[in-house]
Amino acid sequence: MPSSSRIARCALAIAICTAVLAGCASKPAPPPAPPERSAGLLTSLRAAVPVNAMSIGEDPYATWAGRSPPPSPPGSVCGVRFEPDGIHYLLATFDTDALAREAGYAVTHAGRCGVCSTLQDLAVYLERPDLTAPVRRCGMMTDSGSMSCLEALGFTHACARIWAYNAENTRRQCFGVCVRSWMSGEPSTKPDGSLNDCLQCDEDRSGPVFKAVAGRTRRNSGIRSSIPRRDEEVAHVVHDYVPLSAAAGR
Repeated sequence: MPSSSRIARCALAIAICTAVLAGCASKPAPPPAPPERSAGLLTSLRAAVPVNAMSIGEDPYATWAGRSPPPSPPGSVCGVRFEPDGIHYLLATFDTDALAREAGYAVTHAGRCGVCSTLQDLAVYLERPDLTAPVRRCGMMTDSGSMSCLEALGFTHACARIWAYNAENTRRQCFGVCVRSWMSGEPSTKPDGSLNDCLQCDEDRSGPVFKAVAGRTRRNSGIRSSIPRRDEEVAHVVHDYVPLSAAAGR
């Protein structure tokens, strides 16, 4: 039988792993209130059907191993335009906000469109400004369990897949750093406002690929999360799609 000291060491290791995967900060800040939204917006977003949603295949972190994909061109935006039925919609990337609006598109986030640019995924971001803990819990599961867990949060299949790949890559690249952050009791940000070591590692090692593939993030969608960010990092986007949908359906 294993000795009591060995059992204690195993219990400590499990506790550390659980804490790291559930969130890098030992004392996370309370999630901010979701941005103001029109009545019924979340229901409307989830009911909308994308005509040209993107898909995802193999692990993009393997594809881009040791490299970073090119970022979205400055000023580019992802736009949404509803079809005449007011239910189906198109997603398209434009070089500027003005070009998107000239084409009849409402800007849904800054940067190129990606697998998380759908309005269903936007509904998740609006409803859950604090995704760190639930996503990390999902990431602790097996591949199929992780996907089921992420889709249960409301994500589309493709968006859930890039979140799962992101969590797996962060485990590979940042596990030791995150253990040290947790053991030291670091909050999400340091006194100078910079991210703690665990979150910064995730930002550096997993962030570029995630942003390139996902398209939508909370920051480029104008949504603040439980992780404090500078004002200039958060895009100004107004998510008012109900009038757009209603107008298209008339």
